[in-house]
Amino acid sequence: MAKVVTMGEIMLRLSTPNNERFIQADEFDVCYGGGEANVAVSLANYGHEAEFVTKVPKNPIGDSAVAALRKFNVGTKYIARGGERLGIYFLEIGSALRASNVVYDRTHSSISTADIEDFDFDVIFAHCDWFHFSGITPAISDKAAQLTEAALQAAKAHGVKVSVDLNFRQKLWSIEKAQQVMTHLMQYVDVCIGGREDAQKVLGFKLPNTDVASDDLDLLGYQSMFEQMVEKFNFEYVVSSLRMSHSASDNGWSACIYARDTKEFYHSKEYRITPMVDRVGGGDSFAAGVICGLLDGKDVKSALEFGVAASALKHTIPGDFNVVTRSEVDNLVGGDGSGRVQR
Repeated sequence: MAKVVTMGEIMLRLSTPNNERFIQADEFDVCYGGGEANVAVSLANYGHEAEFVTKVPKNPIGDSAVAALRKFNVGTKYIARGGERLGIYFLEIGSALRASNVVYDRTHSSISTADIEDFDFDVIFAHCDWFHFSGITPAISDKAAQLTEAALQAAKAHGVKVSVDLNFRQKLWSIEKAQQVMTHLMQYVDVCIGGREDAQKVLGFKLPNTDVASDDLDLLGYQSMFEQMVEKFNFEYVVSSLRMSHSASDNGWSACIYARDTKEFYHSKEYRITPMVDRVGGGDSFAAGVICGLLDGKDVKSALEFGVAASALKHTIPGDFNVVTRSEVDNLVGGDGSGRVQR
């Protein structure tokens, strides 16, 4: 199995129970999560050696975040300790016609104020096969953006394959700032993952004659956009999830991939996910599934189908982490989506 390093912010998640609005809630459900941490958990569940790099406060809340990762066999030996606090996000889970809502409380979190000297990237990336980050990490602060580039430079110096999930978050930074920072970081990236809104707002690419708010599926437009992205940044693969939002609790879910060397474009099987339990972490579980498939040496079609099936299963699980096994994903890829009780 491969050694994978991911780096980002792990946060305390406080979500309203029973689809309540914030104003109704007298209590919150508690778990931990964050884009790159979620990817690490999935890859560890699939048997890869996954290490998560971050900085958390040296207090019981920081300890709890680290323990949440260790529970799922994610390596934590490179996690730095210190800083003011652990970031928090509040989640109001939507239903039917009402969308979910996220409120961030992460200013001055430990990782957002971390110094490059907190990490020995030469040690971290020694004997490493893959590094994954997302657009969320450089968005949380200028220092985090500098830390991300330092990690990317070290990863490439050690010959490590790099993937990014573009993950635009409008509550963290502007389109202009995202494009300025992320376009520069793409020089280090081999595998680019992101939806069409991410591609447009983070890198400036747009599907021809398509509005990002629309759910219309234009596969020829995706292929054209992917080819342009490869031409500009020389990505080895470009991958996008395709979400058809019929409502907040009823989604269609598929994906497409383009391979630079073979010029192959492939659209996956589509899953209808209803009723949806929790979509947070769905994109992270998809990214992890595709990474796992590529690390396993699967062809592009099989790697994409593994990622889509893994993510479809995540939408049925509460919390950020996708706690499914390889066999469960493989069964769904093979057509067993009956949901029958396993006895």
